[in-house]
Amino acid sequence: MKIIHYNPVLDKYFRDLNLSWLEKYFYVETMDAELLENCERSIIDKGGYIFFAEIDSEIVGCYSMIKLKDSIYELGKMAVDQAYQGQKIGQKLMLHGIAFAKSQNWKELILYSNTILEPAIYIYKKFGFREVALEKDTPYARSNIKMQLILN
Repeated sequence: MKIIHYNPVLDKYFRDLNLSWLEKYFYVETMDAELLENCERSIIDKGGYIFFAEIDSEIVGCYSMIKLKDSIYELGKMAVDQAYQGQKIGQKLMLHGIAFAKSQNWKELILYSNTILEPAIYIYKKFGFREVALEKDTPYARSNIKMQLILN
């Protein structure tokens, strides 16, 4: 598996991988649609990043770093193709994301999730994310947990 940087020809994979899990567990919210329908405009052009997991020239996973403030990013839109789940691809993407954030000298990463996604929450905790107070107006209605990783 290799992890590759964003390229506009991969927009479809970013959208489809994320729609797959959103529709399985939740529904597509306004914020999701905004981020997924034009990820270059809504993430990349605003100082964010998108990465993809590739196996044998096939895109099997992705994640994004959405800029919130200088050196504070939201780790979001992490998804792995159902056919490839259970192969630790999500953990490899997480390792890559944390290493990338540290290489950029960012202060912290945050993420929003839902506690019904127990395997994901387990992975976040395994990599050092800790639960913090969830603000009143979260970007996603489905979020019932906010986690933070301090990078210094």
